[in-house]
Amino acid sequence: MGFEKARAERKMQLQELENIRLEAYDNSRLYKENMKVMHDKHIKKREFIPGKLVLLYNSRLRLMPGKLRSRWEGPYRVEKAEPYRVFHLSHPSSSNVIKVNGHRLKLYHGEKMTENKELEVFLLEDPPTEAD
Repeated sequence: MGFEKARAERKMQLQELENIRLEAYDNSRLYKENMKVMHDKHIKKREFIPGKLVLLYNSRLRLMPGKLRSRWEGPYRVEKAEPYRVFHLSHPSSSNVIKVNGHRLKLYHGEKMTENKELEVFLLEDPPTEAD
């Protein structure tokens, strides 16, 4: 009778272990889903419509980095948007149209500065000292 009791107890332990393992898989899946929702909430959707100005990332500068050199070129004007985030860009100084992936682009906000005619300038001065 000792073997039968031990076999039944071992079977129960294995079933408990299986239930714990399945529960761990469910908890892991729920955690991953929640983390994906949190991550996706903070991603900014970048849409480039024709006519907008964008900057193009120059990946070749990664080979010869310059400390103060910008890796963004432009501005370029978006001429056409194709599926799978492929964009046709044209530079204002040339008539060539280039095809690039949307991962290499970001919006150019410099155009807003040229629309404003007035520019407010603040001159920074040293604080007055006791000798003044």
